[in-house]
Amino acid sequence: MIPNDAVRSILFMEKTKLTRSSNPLTNGKVGFWFSLLAVSGCVGTLQLGGLPINTPVMVPEAVPGAVIAADGYRLPLRLWSPDGPIRVLLLALHGFNDYSNAFAGIGPVLASRGILTCAYDQRGFGTTLNQGVWPGGATLRSDMETVAGLLQKRYPGVPMYLLGESMGGAVIMSALGGAVRPDSPLAAIKGAVLVAPAIWGRETMAAAPRIALWLANSLVPGLTLTTPRELKIHPSDNVEMLRAYSRDPLVIKATRVDSMNGLVELMGEALAAAPRFKTPALVMYGQHEEVLPKPAVLSLLERLPPGYQRISVYPDGWHMLLRDRHSDVTINDVVSWIDFPDTPLPSRADIEPLSRFNGRLSRFKGQ
Repeated sequence: MIPNDAVRSILFMEKTKLTRSSNPLTNGKVGFWFSLLAVSGCVGTLQLGGLPINTPVMVPEAVPGAVIAADGYRLPLRLWSPDGPIRVLLLALHGFNDYSNAFAGIGPVLASRGILTCAYDQRGFGTTLNQGVWPGGATLRSDMETVAGLLQKRYPGVPMYLLGESMGGAVIMSALGGAVRPDSPLAAIKGAVLVAPAIWGRETMAAAPRIALWLANSLVPGLTLTTPRELKIHPSDNVEMLRAYSRDPLVIKATRVDSMNGLVELMGEALAAAPRFKTPALVMYGQHEEVLPKPAVLSLLERLPPGYQRISVYPDGWHMLLRDRHSDVTINDVVSWIDFPDTPLPSRADIEPLSRFNGRLSRFKGQ
């Protein structure tokens, strides 16, 4: 499944293959509605964090590396470190149903530019415990804060940036757009790179998918959905990468309804936090964005406070901008923005970017 497209599956629930062990009636239209009636009153599953029992630790030298959170939960960790001096720390958060391998392509490239990239499997994804079970937005934000703090202690004095792809961008926005404690590691963040941040919350959804999601989450939260072929959504123009992605056993292919609901809640939190998101940021979208509805994207961009973010829209870009065929352009822009945040991007994708989305917002015009 492509990052974030599980939400769109709601529109096609009756056409989607629904899977539940030991219940063949849940396959197809009749089975879906039968299941709704049969399990009425079911409660969704939320992956709960344990009690703080120790101090979080980072063990990057292990194979594989990991962060052990305060509740003992293990977050698998990957580092791509420069051969020479480290001039920037970049903590990268992957998208929905993806995992830290999302940055295996750009990590070595950034390392060659003096940037240490750290990525971890967020709870419920990749090789973490209870894969596929939604952990909650607050837990995802807490884990990010934990990893950021450990990196800052390990590499004191090195400026840190955050990078979030799709759902990862929503985690960052909802965290930094909220009340950040002065003593929090997030207070020391120099800036953020948001790659197609996912912001399709209930507020920007049409009535049909919003009602369908509410109904399914209330009655059959444990059902898993696979992406309908009818959607024909293209997340990238990099066919070879997409084939490898679809074959990767650690990429979640069938999504629980309650996880979809959790994702929508997180995206809504990110959208609500947009007016308070005053962290310097590079916000990147592709002109060929098909995973997120463009009206929802424009709704986000018009809510961002002017003067803090640089918006860029790439004519040849899709949802997976850092893995597209022209990813060299977007990666170069990321490095350029980190080094020279007040200078136009080398690609010029930040020149009247919203005209490429068939809409203009005057506050960003000519940035």
